[in-house]
Amino acid sequence: MEARRLAILCSHLNPPGPYPTRGPILKVSDCSSGPVTGEEKVNSSNLQNDCVFCKIIRGESPCLKLYEDDMCLCIFDTNPLSHGHSLIIPKLHYPTLEETPPSVVAAMCSKVPLISNAIVKATGSDSFNLLVNNGAAAGQVIFHTHIHIIPRKERDCLWASESLRRHALKLDKEASQLASRVRQQLCSLPEEQLVQPS
Repeated sequence: MEARRLAILCSHLNPPGPYPTRGPILKVSDCSSGPVTGEEKVNSSNLQNDCVFCKIIRGESPCLKLYEDDMCLCIFDTNPLSHGHSLIIPKLHYPTLEETPPSVVAAMCSKVPLISNAIVKATGSDSFNLLVNNGAAAGQVIFHTHIHIIPRKERDCLWASESLRRHALKLDKEASQLASRVRQQLCSLPEEQLVQPS
């Protein structure tokens, strides 16, 4: 597992070259995208000096940009699991999904249909996986929240787990107790975290 994490991290730090030198595909972005308000308001110290994604956002590292707005950036993954594997990255640094404001997560997720449709069509794929590795045990190696869009084709055998037989949920005491513990955790959250934006 540690070797896999290191390989993924190295792929982000040492992307394959050469990079295109002309045209709008290779473009760096600017972290100073203007003032933000409310939950998004974070000072410039929220951009980490050693974070590869923050370096891309500041224009200090190259990327192949697919999409950009005032909240997020979509780039090709430098070590893709499939042709067209892309990342949606918030322009401000949040190490994990729990630390990312709901408005930023919403902004990132709202772009998924637009970007994924374009990627699926451009790659001739059948479908895609949407993935967040949140925390080291889940395989997160770059601690700057990001969403993977991984184009898929039928029978591409990308995930070993796809060959595993799934088991039906047993509606027993253990499942019931787990559901109760999850509901308790949700009830202990401040009300503003539970309210859906209108």
